[in-house]
Amino acid sequence: MDNPVTPRDAGRPGPRRRDRHGRGMRGPVAPPQVPLAASRGEVFADLVQDSVERLERRWPQLADIDFLVLDVPRLEGPGEPWADDSVPLGGTVPSRDGQRGRVVVYRRPVEIRTKGRDERAALVHEVVVEQVAELLGLTPETVDPRYGEE
Repeated sequence: MDNPVTPRDAGRPGPRRRDRHGRGMRGPVAPPQVPLAASRGEVFADLVQDSVERLERRWPQLADIDFLVLDVPRLEGPGEPWADDSVPLGGTVPSRDGQRGRVVVYRRPVEIRTKGRDERAALVHEVVVEQVAELLGLTPETVDPRYGEE
């Protein structure tokens, strides 16, 4: 043989194929397209999006409003508690100076108040309807005639 094959450098680490106990490397529990792989935040954002899509069929002007999901509400100022000692489930920011109006839904306060997915979806829809009604200056029953029935 004229051209000997040079062995791979033994001192250079390659990809690790086994863990320290001799088992193979572990992978994800479920593939990304399976709902099990979705985080709680992603599932919650999907609930908000479903609620918004339900309302957009009736109110096309909602396309001009941004809908956001935040984990928890912020205090207004350093050390200032909310006025009535209750944690808000959502909030609004009216449009001004060329900025779009916003509806914010707070994930953790809603999750704490619900037990299952169906109950959570109903509460998310109520919060979205209430915040949209506040932003548009209407009653929640006007925004969604089925408000309060669920």
